[in-house]
Amino acid sequence: MSGGVPSYVRLANEIAAQFAHRPPADAATAIANHMNAVWDPRMKQALIAHAASGATDLDPAAALAAQQLQAPA
Repeated sequence: MSGGVPSYVRLANEIAAQFAHRPPADAATAIANHMNAVWDPRMKQALIAHAASGATDLDPAAALAAQQLQAPA
């Protein structure tokens, strides 16, 4: 970890930055799709738990993506 920020938070925020040009809901869906395709399930669960804890260090689109990840498929 760098600077106390978990790697999954840093990565989620970096992915969110790539979709910043999209409306938030569209960006969140694209982020969640990417995470579902690429991320290890443990990373996704850590992000979901982090977002659910009320974390303030997540980009809003990344936080919305975490909510989408925990929704049943």
